[in-house]
Amino acid sequence: MNIYVGNLSFDATENDVETAFGEYGDVKSVNVIKDRDTGRSRGFGFVEMRDREAGLEAISGIDQKSICGRDVTVNEAKPREERSNGGGGRW
Repeated sequence: MNIYVGNLSFDATENDVETAFGEYGDVKSVNVIKDRDTGRSRGFGFVEMRDREAGLEAISGIDQKSICGRDVTVNEAKPREERSNGGGGRW
């Protein structure tokens, strides 16, 4: 199960997030999204849990709770939408 984690502290590491979610089950992966230019956290990320039931428990247990001093928003991640190339389609 893929989970979106928003409002992360810019100081939160993937290890911090994994520790919080690990209390609810087996964490398959954690990806804190970073700015391409600065390498700094963008304040959100994704957690993949091996088990859907554990993922649902983590969502209800962690949503609006603090990770590294900030209350996070947690919900099931939506499938990624395809981006257009941004060219405006005029040609």
